[in-house]
Parts: sequence; structure tokens; C-alpha cells
Amino acid sequence: MLDLKRHLARLAFPFTEEQTMAAQSIRELARDRIAPGAAERDLTGAYPIELFREACALGLQAMKVPTEDGGAGVDNVTYALAMEAVAEACASTAVILASSNLTTCILAQHASPAQKDRWLRPYGAGRLGPASFALSEPGCGSDASALATTARLERGQWVLDGSKAWITNGAHAGLHLVFARTDGPGASGISAFVVERGTAGLLVGRDEDKMGQRASGTVSLHLDDCRIPEDHLVGRRGDGYRIALSALGAGRVGIAALSLGLAEAAFDAGLAYAQQRRAFGKLVADFQNTRFVLADCRTELDAAWLLTLRAARLLDQGERASAETSMAKLFATETCGRVVDKMVQIHGGYGYSRDYAIERIYRDARVTRIYEGTSEVQRTVVARELLR
Repeated sequence: MLDLKRHLARLAFPFTEEQTMAAQSIRELARDRIAPGAAERDLTGAYPIELFREACALGLQAMKVPTEDGGAGVDNVTYALAMEAVAEACASTAVILASSNLTTCILAQHASPAQKDRWLRPYGAGRLGPASFALSEPGCGSDASALATTARLERGQWVLDGSKAWITNGAHAGLHLVFARTDGPGASGISAFVVERGTAGLLVGRDEDKMGQRASGTVSLHLDDCRIPEDHLVGRRGDGYRIALSALGAGRVGIAALSLGLAEAAFDAGLAYAQQRRAFGKLVADFQNTRFVLADCRTELDAAWLLTLRAARLLDQGERASAETSMAKLFATETCGRVVDKMVQIHGGYGYSRDYAIERIYRDARVTRIYEGTSEVQRTVVARELLR
């Protein structure tokens, strides 16, 4: 893994001592505990529940939750450094933590005091397992305002019916943040609910057999006459879509950093391979083309880092930063795709073999341009902000 001191020095960003210390602790966990089993988890699809419990000891499952609500209370810059470090070791573990942090960040911002006592503080103490963010559906991904899952109020209970798709942590989560339609068409008719694990009428589908990030526990959730108490409504009725969007900026920064973790791992592998492999009587690194590829990739990575850190800093300063977070997510994930592809090329035929980590990184990287808002959605957001 990257040497943290050299990595942060190259970025020339004003990191605080607290941010650096937190990043170092997380990087040690990633190096010593998460990285060694990453290839095996990719092969078997085994969900890393024990690693999640170890991550809880560092507060990685609730990083953005204030300390008074049971979380780690870190800022967005620290969160980005954490996501990068974990993803460099294992993208599946990183997205498990990203989904959990997205859900709990929303609860920290919108849950009532009683709801925080019931769910957020026990969750922060590691007693509920991971959390899931259940917004996407089989018929709507990017167009979340078109969701079809319904919730009707009946004798003091909400009755939920519908299906959710591509839910990270879905089979293992202690709580699900579910978005459902309560009041007619459009974004204003959506509300947010907490559905606890084991609730009658909540059915968990099989693990998706995915190309990459295979150990992240991605499933469908089916709600069939699923009844929950009236006080499981989070925020106000009809505010669900706004609540979902409220955390997307920080979520996009997290996925940008996750992508950079993958890209840094790929770049490190490609650089090392080029300095060891010989072809036509000299090292691969001695060819001008290889040097140009490495230079271009390093330049793009540093540019993506600066966009990501800028977005994180703006969020920490209380800015809305819609364009900046979308720019970061767009550029970081697209850069990740380009860098990883070029590092596979440097490996030649070995880059196509499971014996080399670059093959897994290549598969893990592709989805970053899709989840948490596709590249096309990010471009739409940036253009909208420019033309506002």
C-alpha cells in the first residue's frame, strides 16, 4: 500500500494532525487485516462481517455521525482519506462502509431524538451490524423520483409494498433506510422509513453474481405487506426525496475517494511491474511509451485528488457544493477507469490473470461510474449548476 506520509506530501493539501493520525490508523487496519483476504473474498463472494466488526472498533461504520449521537464525528476530508485507504485494500469492504455511512449520516441529520436513541447510538456501538440505503428499484435507478414502492398508513402502522434493487449490505444489515411513495407521483410524494432486520414482510433476495466488488453483499429487498410502526417514519412525510439527496454530496466524495483508492492500487502495481519486467532486452519502464503512460496517469490522479479534496473541504465549510461534489465523482471515477485500464496494458497478458491483483481491480473499478449517480447524472448536475 501507499506510504501515507509521501502520499499526503505530494498532494500538498493542508491536512491537520488529527486527519493524518486518523488516516494512518485506518491505513494500518486496511493493510494488516483487510488486504490479505481480498482476493479470496472476491473469489468466493464471502461477506466480510468480521472485518466490519473490526472496522466498528475504529468508528468506520458511522464516521460522519456526531460523537454525541454515537459516531466518530469526523469531517469529509478524513472520510475521503478513509475511503481511499480501505478501497486500496478491498473495494468490496469500502463500499460496505460507504453504504453504512450514507445511511447513518442521514439518520444523524433527520432522525428524531427517540429514533437516534433506538437506532443510531446502538448502531454506533456496533450492536446492529451494517446498514443499507434502499432507494434504487428494478424499474428506476438514476431516476429515483419515479420509484414505485408504496407505503400506506393503516391503523397506526405503515404498510410497505414493493421491491428494491442493488442494495449493498442488504442481507446483513441491522436496519434499512427504505424510501417509499406515500403521497402521489413525483419527488414530493416520497417518504423515508427505517425497517429493522427480521421485520415480517421484509424478504431478502439472493446475492447478485456481480462482475466486481463481489463481496459487498448486494441483494434485492422485497416488501410484501411489510408493517412497521408509525414512528419509523424518518423526517416529515413527503420529505423522503429531499432527505435522500441531502447526503449525496458527501456520498459522492466518498465514492470519488474509493475510486482513487482503486486507481492508486492499480498505479502502484503497474509501476512496480514496469520496473521488474523486461522486454526486448530492457525494463518495460525504460520505454518512452511506458514513461509517458505513467506520467499521464500520475497527473490525472493528482488532479482527481485535488478535485475530491476541494469538494470535501467545501462540504466541511458548510457549502452545498453540488457542482463540486459531482465534478469530483465524475472525474475521479473516469480517471480510475482510464488508469486501471492502462495499468492492465502495462501488465500485458498477466493483467488478464487472476494471479495478479490488477485483474480484480479492473473488475472492481467499472461500477464506480454507475453507482451513487452515473457519470451522465454527474454531468447533468454540473451543467444545471452552471446554467442556474
